Formats: sequence, structure tokens, C-alpha cells
Amino acid sequence: MTPPATTSQRLYSLDALRGFDMFWIMGAEEIFHALAKATGSSFWGGIATELTHPDWNGFHFYDLIFPLFLFIAGVATPYSVGRELEKGKSKNELLVRVIKRGFTLVLLGLIANNHLQIRPLAEIRFGSVLGRIGLAYMFANIISLYAKERAQIIWFCSLLIGYWLLLKFNSAPGFPKGDLTMEGNFVSYIDRKIMPGKLYLGIHDPEGLMSTIPAIGTGLLGILTGNFLKNNPLSQQKKALYMFIIGLVCIALAHVWNLDLPINKNLWTSSFVLNVGGYSLILLSVFYYIIDILGYKKWAFFFKVIGMNSILIYMSGIFINWAYTTNGFFQWLGQLIGDPYNAVVLAICYVLVKWAFLYFMYQKKVFLRV
Repeated sequence: MTPPATTSQRLYSLDALRGFDMFWIMGAEEIFHALAKATGSSFWGGIATELTHPDWNGFHFYDLIFPLFLFIAGVATPYSVGRELEKGKSKNELLVRVIKRGFTLVLLGLIANNHLQIRPLAEIRFGSVLGRIGLAYMFANIISLYAKERAQIIWFCSLLIGYWLLLKFNSAPGFPKGDLTMEGNFVSYIDRKIMPGKLYLGIHDPEGLMSTIPAIGTGLLGILTGNFLKNNPLSQQKKALYMFIIGLVCIALAHVWNLDLPINKNLWTSSFVLNVGGYSLILLSVFYYIIDILGYKKWAFFFKVIGMNSILIYMSGIFINWAYTTNGFFQWLGQLIGDPYNAVVLAICYVLVKWAFLYFMYQKKVFLRV
């Protein structure tokens, strides 16, 4: 066991939690889908269902992965931006850096969606996961640079309440006010009118422009949490406890709000922000307590290797055929195992091949920074 970290250091738990988050979209979900198919078990089937997105309203564990990454980016802000302020950089200098980073992520999102191809404008999808992270991160950081903590809380509440009212008292033409179907909701309608190119679902894009508004709130919640961890004089144990309790409160409020405004990732509804914010706080409190307070780090190294190069592994699938590589090394193992568990074994190997690549990069201290 290693000594607990101080809040002035980089949080090991944050890198580990980021890696845990990315673990599920670098192929781990396929392990459980393959297990469910191979066994026919309702237990594995239930887990596999949690690793899918609901068609519209509702919440599965898989819905947490995207907002958790944005929340973590927010938590890291007081450590990264705060360190630069302590070194004497001006807020305007940091503003330029934040804007550059935001638009770099937007550009990477365009590449992730459309690859390095020349396409007609009508065939280009502009909404993206990285684009959403970039814009929400950028605006949340701008607010945090120029607004004090109390004002940041007001911004957070205003974004969620304002977005709720926007959905509640508007709709697409021909639909009743407050319609929240894919065709009738106001947010998707505005995206159809103002976004160039194509939308992911034709009439709706889950990473559209309008639903970026509440996503800024997700980033702000992360920044408020990071400030609490870095600057609050409470003991580390109390910080972990308070994060856990506030997380439970957020989830409870989300389910009350769900009665009027459904928890919906596609629209990134305000109730969804509170729900995923609550789970994010709980996960961070657990990782923080075990890793940074108790000092148990060895078990989390697997995730840290992923978390230190999260953007690299996300973008790598565009340029590396991981399935081909996995089959090249381990197809023989799948043949030895045979049906139906060969798919499970190869899914595990797929993740391990990616992790081995990231471990090599980690050993060489090569990290893709944005």
C-alpha cells in the first residue's frame, strides 16, 4: 500500500476512473454480449442489456459512459487550469488554450465520424461525441474562468432549468407544446433547421447542437467537484462521503424530475444530467476513497493505462483494424475453444490487444494530448 496522495498531486483515481470509463467502449461490452449469447443466461442477458442504449427514454449503464468522460474532464480542470493560473498565466491566455482545445476535439470528432475522406456536405455528419465534449468542455471552462463558484452554481441551475422550459413550452410545428417524441420535440426540430450535413438518425442527432446546452452543465458539475476536491479544507474522508451523498441526492432529484421530464440521453434532458451526474459523483467518491485515501493503487493500474491515453484509443479504430490484429494473434485460440465460447474468448483478446498497445505507449511515455 502506498501513502495517500495530497490534493496538490495529479489524482490517480481520476486517471483510473477515466480508464474504467473507456474500458467499456474499447470492446469490453462485447465480452458480455458474447457471454449472454453463448450461455442464454438471463443474468448475463441482463448485464448485456445494460450495455446497450434505450431506444429513447430510460437509462442503462451504457448511457453513463459518455457523460462520465465529460464530467471527469471537468474535474480535471481545476488541477490543470488552476496550475497554470498559479504559474502566473492570465485568464485570457488560458481562454485561448481552452478554445483551441475545444475546437481541436470538434475536428477530431469530424474525423472520427467521416474519416479522412472528401465527401459532399450533405453526407458529412457534424455532430459527434468528441465534438460534444469539446464544445461543452470549452463553454464550461469559459464560465469557470470568469465566474466565481457561486455564479458557477447559478449557471449550472440556469442551464438545466432553461433547457427544461425550452422543451416544455415549445415543439416542432404541428405537435403539441412539450412534445418529447423524436419527431415532435423542439430540440431535434431546431437541429434539423440549423445543422449542416446529415443527422445521425435522419430527423435527430444525439450529439446535436441544442442538446449541447445541458451538456455544459455536466462539464460544470465536474468543475465544481474538482474545485471541491482541490480547494476545500475538509478531510479527504469527508470529501469522499459528501460526494457520495450528493450523488445520491442528484439521482433522487433526477427521478422526481423524470415524472415531468423523462431521463433521456438522446436529448440530454436536465433529469438525465442530474442522474448521470449523481452516478459520476458516486463512482468518483468510491475510486477516490479506495485509491487516493486508502492508497490501494495496484488494482487500478490496468485502468490507468487506458485513462492516460483515452483519446488515442478512441481514435485508433479509424486507422487500425483491431479485429484483424486480434484474429492474427489469437484466431487459433478461438478455434481451439470452439463454439459457443470462442466469441467470448476472442472478445477478451480484442480488449487485451488494445491494452497491450496502450501499455507499450505508456512505457514509452507517449500520450496523445489535446
